[in-house]
Amino acid sequence: MLTLRPDLEMVWQVAEWLIRLGALAVIPLRRSPTAAASWLLLIFFFPEIGLPLYLLIGRPKFPKAREERWRLLRPYHADVAARLRQAAGCEPTDVQAFATELGRMPCATGNAIDLIDDYDRVFDRLVADIDAAEKQVDLLVYIFADDAVGQHVAAALHRAVGRGVRCRVMFDYLGSRPWRRGTLRMLRATGAEVRTALPLRLIRRRSRADMRNHRKLFVIDGKIGYAGSQNIVAKDFRPGVVNRELVARVAGPTVASMAAVVAADWWIESREEAPPPPVAIPDAAGEAHAQLLPTSADYRMEGFETLLVWQLHRARDHVVLVTPYFVPDEGVIGAMRSAAARGVRVDLVVSAVVDQRIVHLAQSSYFEELLAAGVRVHRYRDYLLHAKNVCIDSTLGIVGSSNVDLRSFQLNEEASLLLYDPATIAWLKQIQAGYLAASDLVDLQSWRGRSWARRLPENIARIMSALL
Repeated sequence: MLTLRPDLEMVWQVAEWLIRLGALAVIPLRRSPTAAASWLLLIFFFPEIGLPLYLLIGRPKFPKAREERWRLLRPYHADVAARLRQAAGCEPTDVQAFATELGRMPCATGNAIDLIDDYDRVFDRLVADIDAAEKQVDLLVYIFADDAVGQHVAAALHRAVGRGVRCRVMFDYLGSRPWRRGTLRMLRATGAEVRTALPLRLIRRRSRADMRNHRKLFVIDGKIGYAGSQNIVAKDFRPGVVNRELVARVAGPTVASMAAVVAADWWIESREEAPPPPVAIPDAAGEAHAQLLPTSADYRMEGFETLLVWQLHRARDHVVLVTPYFVPDEGVIGAMRSAAARGVRVDLVVSAVVDQRIVHLAQSSYFEELLAAGVRVHRYRDYLLHAKNVCIDSTLGIVGSSNVDLRSFQLNEEASLLLYDPATIAWLKQIQAGYLAASDLVDLQSWRGRSWARRLPENIARIMSALL
């Protein structure tokens, strides 16, 4: 055991208390009470461990240089929003106005929306759209693999480049880590421009390692856009696990918001000085109202969570929440329990198939209090239900990349498509009814009977999940 001289021991004790007092002043800022309490407990009891860990992963902020580039984009976002309102805007409802405040992009009418819940058909449609592209293809995705699926999409990009179409691909540096080198070689061989989002460097780290670009946005000619949960990788890329997803294919003015988000992300990761060129507002292709809600640590508030909690408190009839990773904070839990207490039917659909053990344990720790409050918890069988979607009554549908967890709320860059027209919402509800039919309902009494050998790791995982 290491012993210190009396004078050094006194210095060490003073330093420990300075760390504790400093933590009290800094940690509660822009952090949930649960996360703040977890960090403070760790630092108070083990300051020599807690402080280095907090400095490494405790601050959900990007470096100052990146934040400055984001600030420079404000006029660009404002211009896109203003022209979108002028070309296809509608008198905003309170939900649409609030979502605009959160994500800067307004609601637009004149869209045609196709919800695709067949994994293979998403790539069939995407490749067909790339093959029909005339000017530009932009793909922003968390995972781009160099497997058979990635090669299929890369071949379409190669054909497009051969026709003179500008093709740009950006994928997340860590999300695509197992395939990164092969994917870079494959995509560069097509002639496409390629970048990795949020790369890590040993010297001059640009961000926290766990702050990732988790968006899945594909834009073709600025007229067709895809938003949802699906990566460019085989559906069974994890052994023994087959993914099921949901993607919205959009044609019409709202695609301008998607194009603007992709262009902004591309510019932030580049060294270009001139701002991105203005995006065009596509002509109307249908009658649906839709709105893109981009979220990240760049924005003033946790947009997806803030909107979700507000809508849960306003729900009157039925709420369906579909997410593979459910690790919420007190605001979401309280809103779900409150809705159930008002007589609202609240259905939470998670996946029985597990791909992330710690997350699975953490989310399981919330089931008992939700079940006791009247929330219905369903575990989807056979597939990893990786789709992320929400339906509030028959007035709001959400399809996107954001999970109902602290990582998506506070750390990741995400994109959610908000749906307002009755026909598209009815379509989403039909898809969700299929999820419910293919799920097992969790029984409260049976769940309470699980062993302490199961409860203990659940509670440990729950505490760990708050260390953000």
